[in-house]
Amino acid sequence: MPVPERLGSHLKRAVQALDGAKQAAVKPSGLTVPQYSVLLHLADNPGMSAAALARACAVTPPTMNTLLKNLQEHGLIERTPHEWHRNILETRLTAAGEAALETADVRAVEVERGLGAEFTDAERETLIELLGRCAGFLEAARSTRGG
Repeated sequence: MPVPERLGSHLKRAVQALDGAKQAAVKPSGLTVPQYSVLLHLADNPGMSAAALARACAVTPPTMNTLLKNLQEHGLIERTPHEWHRNILETRLTAAGEAALETADVRAVEVERGLGAEFTDAERETLIELLGRCAGFLEAARSTRGG
């Protein structure tokens, strides 16, 4: 089957373009897109564990540990033992982390809004529905193939 007929190529191109645009948007704040994602999840869910963050950000636990180490070294997060489960570290934003997130988020939201503005309301709703169907099929295919 020729490459233009493979939907995966089109999805991959769109994801790569989005990642590139977001990376350029958050770079002035000193963050990468994965770091921005971690801070964004922590802003909404203070105290998340590394395992929960890895699931939320769709990265492996070792990748999350590296992200958290780098964010902590830059003073953007703090990690403290959970009150009842001492082997679980809770992660929270520091004031510097909140400031970096705020700067990055303004620019990342501009990318999202710009992308959304390329479509009518009806087209956006259809795109969201179609992408949801893509994800649903691919997730089901992965689980039936043992992945």
